[in-house]
Amino acid sequence: MPVTTSLLKGQNATLSTGPVTCTVTVRGLSADVSALLLGPGGKVRGDDDLVFYNHPKHDGVSISGQMVTADLPRVPADITTVVVVASADPLQPGAVFTTAPRLTITQPGAPDATFTAPDFVAKETVVVLAELYRRGEGWKVRAVGQGYASGLAGLASDYGVDIDDPGTEPPAVLVPAQTSSASSSAVVDLAKVERQAPGLMEPARQAGQVLVRTGLAGRRAAVYLVLDHDWHMEELYESFAVQAFAERVLALSANLDDDGTVPVIFSSGREPFLEEIRLDNYRGRIGQLHTQVDWGWGNVADAMRRAVSHYQESGASDPAFVVIQVGDEPWDKAEVRSLLQNTAALGIFWLFVGFGRGKLAFYKNLNASATATFNNVSFYDASKNPGSVPGEQFYNGLVNAFSTWMKP
Repeated sequence: MPVTTSLLKGQNATLSTGPVTCTVTVRGLSADVSALLLGPGGKVRGDDDLVFYNHPKHDGVSISGQMVTADLPRVPADITTVVVVASADPLQPGAVFTTAPRLTITQPGAPDATFTAPDFVAKETVVVLAELYRRGEGWKVRAVGQGYASGLAGLASDYGVDIDDPGTEPPAVLVPAQTSSASSSAVVDLAKVERQAPGLMEPARQAGQVLVRTGLAGRRAAVYLVLDHDWHMEELYESFAVQAFAERVLALSANLDDDGTVPVIFSSGREPFLEEIRLDNYRGRIGQLHTQVDWGWGNVADAMRRAVSHYQESGASDPAFVVIQVGDEPWDKAEVRSLLQNTAALGIFWLFVGFGRGKLAFYKNLNASATATFNNVSFYDASKNPGSVPGEQFYNGLVNAFSTWMKP
């Protein structure tokens, strides 16, 4: 008898090229199962790409009860991802997920794979359970387990489905996430997040609460993100950890900068690659971009210079908050130190965030010396898996030193 494989959140497994059946088991409430077919930009091509009980079959993907079946050879070439979703029955007012659904992935002749996400605590009404996605000439499955507190209507909008079309309106109601007393005092309007990226509402609220506590509510900054693309980071890109980290930074940016966009710079062995992640395209964005970048020893100094150039060319009057994810020691330490000294008067704050498998002593010790002059620099150790750090604890680590620097 084949051995069943248990996946953890963020893990992936290789699929064979035949039909794949994803069976959802829900305890404690009635739930509907649906699927979304996404193109390379992380959006549906049209409303027909939402497959649910009133539209149960489309382009090789079908719904039957609590099962999603994807006949992979029949999925069109312009579909890169099939998303498996469970949503609380809208006919049960107030129904939310507390115990996470269990997902079983079955293929003929292959061992089953199962995934149960961590339980939910934020009144989630929708859960993205898994993504079936193309990898080279084949397919893989990624365990996601991300909850939405804004209903399937918000999820569908996030992926580009027009929920106003009466022919394909999904079976959901909009259920806003709960706000706390701390977040209600924030002056940032998160309506754009709820409209364009409802899946980021909870981290955006968490970030806003931390900004209130640290005295940064209402302050503005241009947020940048630099990502390490050393060869040893491959597993963390593949496991969705870097994508999840970028989403959290984007949610913070939504509180500090109203354009809904974060420039992203990949630090690799060649010239840094600059793109952006936005509220309207963030789903799977890092996975799409990083495949365009060669693996290599991260050139942190070049990536920093690219951020400085972009910031100066933008003509922004607000300070820049540059979040640099680092997974190992830089090989260009002298250049990094020089850049930190030379940018102190430019209105740029540098936050090095460590996660990965390498040593990070250089970054940890930047301000350890009594003679250190880097008042615009800080380091935050986000552990090997920043996704496991609770939201407000994570944002405290991101903004504590920045808030001190920002205060007159």
